[in-house]
Amino acid sequence: MQKIAESELIINDRGAIYHLNLRPEELADTVIVAGDPDRVPKISKHFDSIEFQLKHREFITHTGYIGKKRISVLSTGIGPDNIDIAMNELDALANIDFSSRTIKADFHPLHIIRFGTSGSLQADIPVDSFVAATHGLGLDNLLNFYAHTKDESDEAIAQAFIEQSGIDTRITHPYVFSGSKSLLNKFNNEFHKGITVTCPGFYGPQGRVLRLPLQHPGLINKFTHFNFNQHRIANFEMETSAIYGLGKLLGHECLSINAIVANRVLQRYSKDGEATIDQLIKKSLEALTAS
Repeated sequence: MQKIAESELIINDRGAIYHLNLRPEELADTVIVAGDPDRVPKISKHFDSIEFQLKHREFITHTGYIGKKRISVLSTGIGPDNIDIAMNELDALANIDFSSRTIKADFHPLHIIRFGTSGSLQADIPVDSFVAATHGLGLDNLLNFYAHTKDESDEAIAQAFIEQSGIDTRITHPYVFSGSKSLLNKFNNEFHKGITVTCPGFYGPQGRVLRLPLQHPGLINKFTHFNFNQHRIANFEMETSAIYGLGKLLGHECLSINAIVANRVLQRYSKDGEATIDQLIKKSLEALTAS
């Protein structure tokens, strides 16, 4: 089997993959990812024990146990570019032999769950509530760099979105990937369900106007009114579609759970977003560790 070149798979002096600074034995099969590095200890404080604590740049990882379940929590930083790094390196840790620099014969799946924050795009999904994403709809273009065969049902949602939104496909060609149904089923009716849109920025790409005018004024309203085969857009943020897309192509089970800290329809913002995030962490860990 062909070896992967040193320039393509960068391994540091301690035998860890470059950006995440992790060795294969330091990663659990269940991985919680969060954009904010400060959220890692807020999650791992619920662990019964911690084996490893590692850091490189914005990538902080704690690996430990809740009961008998081994879990890693990793900060990714913000945006689909960081997710590209995190997802590819997580997969490499599970499925590439670092000593021979070759792909392992037996595939090893991971369960990757995002604990994030986002803005609601529906009046009936209020601030301080939670959303579990059925699909990630990407406006970020990341998955357009990877060769893949498009799932017909996912592509139908993407095409309906292009038609209903009138988005300029010279700027971005939207794509859709579904999340893990088995992971989604762990989350009850306390979690709203719907499509999560992933944007490549926080201001213009999410319809915010400070000093620069928008190429697509009114696009947020079109997000809110999108409907296709009982699918609607629940919220938007900056990571989910990249996680779902790369996860699906690499063969991993992925789910994105988000605390709603803003409602863009009602123009409201949470009075205590940290308390909402803490509740998201507790409820999500309970769901993931339930027998």
